[in-house]
Amino acid sequence: MKKLIAPALVALSLTAPAHAMDLTELTDAERAQFRAEVRAYLMENPEVIMEAVNQLQARQAEAQAQADFTLVSDNAAAIFDDGYSYVGGNPEGDMTIVEFMDYRCGYCKKAFSEVEKLVNGDGNIRFIVKELPILGEQSMVASRFAIATKIVAGDEAYKSVHDALMSFNGDITPTSLGRLANSFDLDAEAIQEKMDSAEVTAEIEKTRALAQTLQISGTPTFVMQDELLRGYLPYDQMKAILEEKRG
Repeated sequence: MKKLIAPALVALSLTAPAHAMDLTELTDAERAQFRAEVRAYLMENPEVIMEAVNQLQARQAEAQAQADFTLVSDNAAAIFDDGYSYVGGNPEGDMTIVEFMDYRCGYCKKAFSEVEKLVNGDGNIRFIVKELPILGEQSMVASRFAIATKIVAGDEAYKSVHDALMSFNGDITPTSLGRLANSFDLDAEAIQEKMDSAEVTAEIEKTRALAQTLQISGTPTFVMQDELLRGYLPYDQMKAILEEKRG
């Protein structure tokens, strides 16, 4: 048996299917020797461990990507045509990007200018905003205010408020929101009255339920056509993905 347990056999045993070598048929002495050979081989060739780890990570990433593709496909109507989320950019664009965001999220703020650059520079992107306040009470208040603005004053006013909130670094309070509304000549009182309405609550709850279905646990999260992109992505990377999808 000793002659069979050579480095080549050890290497084969690390990658072979479970049925290829039945260790239960070894004696205790043979099993101990086998373990010693495996340890010695790995100590002499530690790169094998990293190769195995990299292979595992690649397989896991591929499985996650396939699972995400299925999630997007199964929930396409709620993602791309829910009837209430803001749709900007070019509504007739050949590519759709959806962003789940939170106004208190630092990475959302970091991504904001880069997403704007991508959407405005391309000119053929349909851009959808999903309000997902998950970072505390101020996040919720900000989202309620933005959604209420959309309902009361329309999409153009919503976009102005959305952009301002994405750039705002102070505390979100009734006073600061009132000033923001006044700066755009909006009816602050009407918007604040609408904030706690069932209509606003329903939109937030539906988006939150969709995020849970899509297994979204953080912001920003993007959907680019058929793919879920979890987390912040710099402009160059988003543009490269966009160009790849266009072929």
